[in-house]
Formats: sequence, structure tokens, C-alpha cells
Amino acid sequence: MKPGQGHALFTAECSHTFHFHCISANVKHGSNNCPVCRTEWKELPFRGPLVAAIPQGSARINPVNGQQNGGHMTLLRPLPRARSSGRLHHVTCLLPDTDRSVFNDDEPLDLCEATDDHQQGCSRTVEITTHPEFTEIPESTSERSFTVLIHLKAPLAQNLHVPGDDSSPNTGRAPVDLITVLDVSGSMAGTKLALLKRAMGFVIQNLGSSDRLSVIAFSSSARRLFPLRRMTESGRKQSLLAVNSLTSNGGTNIAEGLRKGSKVIEERQAKNPVCSIILLSDGQDTYTVSPSTGAHKPFTVSPTASAQKASAEYCALLPSTNGSQQVPVHVFGFGADHDAVSLHSISQTSGGTFSFIETEVTIQDAFAQCIGGLLSVVAQDLRVKVESVHPDVHFGSIRSGSYSSRIADDKRNGSIDVGDLYAEEERDFLMTLNVPQGCGEETALLKVGCVYKDPLMKETINMAEVQVKISRPAFVSVQTVSIQVDRQKNRLHAAEVMAAARFSAERGELAHAVSLLEDCRRMIMGSASGQSGDRLCQSLDAELKEMQERMASRQRYEASGRAYVLSGLSSHSWQRATARGDSTDSESLIQAYQTTSMVDMVLRSQTLSRSSTPKQTPQMRHAKSFPARPQPR
Repeated sequence: MKPGQGHALFTAECSHTFHFHCISANVKHGSNNCPVCRTEWKELPFRGPLVAAIPQGSARINPVNGQQNGGHMTLLRPLPRARSSGRLHHVTCLLPDTDRSVFNDDEPLDLCEATDDHQQGCSRTVEITTHPEFTEIPESTSERSFTVLIHLKAPLAQNLHVPGDDSSPNTGRAPVDLITVLDVSGSMAGTKLALLKRAMGFVIQNLGSSDRLSVIAFSSSARRLFPLRRMTESGRKQSLLAVNSLTSNGGTNIAEGLRKGSKVIEERQAKNPVCSIILLSDGQDTYTVSPSTGAHKPFTVSPTASAQKASAEYCALLPSTNGSQQVPVHVFGFGADHDAVSLHSISQTSGGTFSFIETEVTIQDAFAQCIGGLLSVVAQDLRVKVESVHPDVHFGSIRSGSYSSRIADDKRNGSIDVGDLYAEEERDFLMTLNVPQGCGEETALLKVGCVYKDPLMKETINMAEVQVKISRPAFVSVQTVSIQVDRQKNRLHAAEVMAAARFSAERGELAHAVSLLEDCRRMIMGSASGQSGDRLCQSLDAELKEMQERMASRQRYEASGRAYVLSGLSSHSWQRATARGDSTDSESLIQAYQTTSMVDMVLRSQTLSRSSTPKQTPQMRHAKSFPARPQPR
């Protein structure tokens, strides 16, 4: 919009110009087409009341023909904040962030609520249990490679927030700073964008008044819709209006969206205990970004040829960390055309998960599962410590998936950096060590402890150490392997084979990839845990079978196989639930690691979807953790 001859002018996307008051009246009466060329407009002129006339606490979103940003730009007027409890809230200006070079305008935390949460804390602690591969070894026998399982389980969640109820805000849990980075490129037009808006609406309505949200939208470039804002009643209303104003157009500049999301985190003035980024994209990145300058330009070579370089650039744009706490980016690849390799790389480097949304109607369920976890963090910066208690016991290796682990030079001490745990999450790690000959009824091998931070109490908790011992009888007639140890060996072996099969598939050796998966299936089902009917082994078998089917042809692999495998690798390497589209029977329970908080949030999403949609739509399957023993069906 620009002045001319004393009248405001509106220039439409078809390049025809009209008096603003004339064309807005035309649109008001239902015409969305250009009067000259009859082009249907995606962005419409809207004439509303002056800002001064807007009631306190309400929001007005006026799409106008302003500066183009990624093929479109919605001008969001300044929104006055309502007063509550006699205090003046932070005033948020929803102007395009091109006018702001520093994102230090986040809304302050509510100190009263923070104090209340601090006083509650968590009444339970992380549990540590251990399982030696064999409970007894003959006294005269030594073992060069003996396996011990270290099992962690986080405490239950308590007093979870009731959506939309500001009278009982997120009591008993750590509040979250959440930044969502959303693809609104041209390929998101239509149903995809509508479902994304609905999913974001679900996220907004399920955040508490102590949680803060900021939304970044990217297409050819990126813009921040609003700063980190507390999800009070007025905060939710304003956020919903901003999200619902999104339109789709332009290219796909993932790196610029990630850069701005990281900028929001790095430059915020206040910090909630938990912080995370959710990134969603449905296409190949059509731009490259220089991490040093932030300048962006279109790809000059094919995205496939530059995938490795692009992944390195993305990782350089991840939020920098202060201290040991890392900000995870939970990434969602949407549809058949997204760049699964780069998106998976972003999630792995940041400590987040990669989910594959194959069917667009499940996007809300996928988001629900993710925030169900983020809203239930009970432990942070968790580190497992192991120490040999026998002078002749030395550690060989620690199999910890994607978690960083180390063994000291003397081979008698080690550690695993686990990071955050959601309520009820479990972690399993395998240690190999030697067992010397015995000289008594039992041999003490090692002790295991852990230290972590309670995100509510902001206190460091040191757990009592657990000692691992085995019996040393003179003779052992039959050695029975631990099912718990065996099933975790199968899980780690399956993850290694998945990675090897993907490597073969990328080289075009699909038959070899399928053969690797088949051999792994036979090995798992022939193992002690597989023969016992263990549900995790059954799940791994079904998952490997699904991967075989998605590698049946190059076309199938490109469309969904690659993303499916990468999502599975992400899930098993972090031992955390991811969303995956698949065609297996819902009773196969392919997905593991899902917690009660995640299940509850997904059920809430599906209940809401059923109540608002007359037709039955495909839903994301309920994943579960797997007990050591088979359960009756």
C-alpha cells in the first residue's frame, strides 16, 4: 500500500493497482478476483478499525500489500496487552521482525508462578537397576567380554496442566520455551497449510500460562510472527490469530528459518528451564545459507549433490549452548518430497528426534506426541557414572547409541551423558568388561550411579550407587542368559543393521539391503529373547519387515523408505518416541519408547479431531514401551 493523489493505493499480486477504499469495499462484498484480469487473489485488502479503536486485549490481523517476504507478507499491527492482577504485562509488537536486529523482546517470566513451581519439585527420583548377562559364573572361569545392562527409569509426571485453565498453570512440571519453525512455502498450499494451522492451534491450546511460544514462518525467507510470549489466555488468542494469518507462497529456505529460530533462543532475556525447537518442512531446501554472513542464495547445484554440505551448514546454525545443556531441535519431515537426510542431520546434531509424517492428517498427532514429552521433563543434564570395584575388572566398551560416552584411560571409570528425561522414560546401556577368576562366593564387578538436575527445584540430585555382583559357585550346570540383556543386544544390533541397509540402498544396492534386514530378522527371532516371545523382539521384526517392503523398489525407497529408516534410527539411537507413517497392522506396535504423557496428549488430539471432523481419518498409532515378558492379548 502506498500514497498517491491523496488516496491510498492497493497493488495486487497480479500487478493491477486500485484505490484502497474502492477495492476493499469490493472485497467486503465477496469478490476475491481482480476486476481487470479476473485473477483470484490469495492476499486480500481488508479495511478495519483504527488501532486505537481496537478493544483492550483483542487482536486485529490485517493482510495488506506490504514488503514482500518469501513471496508474501502479512502486516501484524501492535497488540496492546491486557492488564491482570494489577500488573502491567509486557507489550508485544507484532510488526515484521525486519525492523529488529536483536530478538531481546521476549515476554518476562511470571516470577510468582516460577516460585510456586520451585516449591513443588519432584517427589520421586530416577531409578537405576542393573542386569548382568549371567548371574553366576564358575569360580575357576574368567570372561574376557562380559555384558552388564544399566537401566534408568524416570519418575512419573504429576499435576499436569489442564488445557485452557489458567487457574492451575503447569503445576508440578517445568515450564517450556518453545520455538516452532514452520515451512509455509508454495508446496504447503491448501490442505497441508490448513492442517498445520490446526496442529499449531492444538499446541497453543495445550501450553500453560508459564510456557512461552514464538513462531517462525519461512518460505523464500523467514520472519518471526511474534517474540517468545507467555501462553496466558490473551497470549493464546493473539498467537492463534497470528498463526491463522499465515499464507503459503515462495521457495523453501530451511536454513534461514533455523537461523531465526536459533536467534530467538540465543538472544532471549529470560529463560524457562526447558527449551526446544520444533522444525517442520515438506520440501527440498532451494536456498543455501552462509553461517557466517546469513546471506542466502538459490541452489546452483542439485540438492542431492550438495546434501552433505547443506547438512553442515544447517548444523552450524543450531543454537549455541551456555554450559552443558543443549537445545534439541525436533524435526518433522512432511510428505514424500522433504529432505530427510538433512532434516535427520539437524535433529541428530542437536540431540532432537526426526519424525516422518507420511499422511498429512496425522500432523497434529505427531506434534501432540512431541509436546507430550516436552511438557513432562523431570530430569536434566543427567550423567551416568560407572566405576570398577574389583582391582582386576576393566571396562571394554559402552554401547550407548547416540548418547556421548567415555571410558577413562585406566579402563576403570566411565560415564554416559544422557541429558533430559521425560516422565517415565527409560534408557538402557550395555557395558562390556572382563571378569577375573573368583575367590569367594561372589564377585563385585562395578558400581553405577547418576547425577542430574531437577528442572523445577533447580537442585542437583546425586543418586545412591548400585553395585553389580555375580555368584561364583564351583560348578554351573546350565547358564541362563538374561532376557533383559539379550533383548537390548537385539535392539542395538537391529539399529546397526538398519544403518547398514540404508547405506546399501543409497548406493542402489536394494537387494543387498533387503538381504541384510532379512538376516537380522532371523537372528533376532532365533535369540533367547526372541524365542521367549519378547514384545520388543516382535516389534523389531515387524519394523525390519516394513523396511524391507519400503526398499522393494527405488521409487518406493525415495518416496518413503529413506525417511522411514531415518526416523527409526533416530528413535532407537535416542530411545525416544518418533512419529512414523507405515502400512503395518496397528497391533504390531512398531513404535516403542512412548510415555503416558505422550499417549495422553495423542489421545487428546485424536479426540479433538474426531469431534471436529465428521469422517473417520487415519490416526497415528499408539506406540508403547515393551515389557520384558509377553502380555496376554
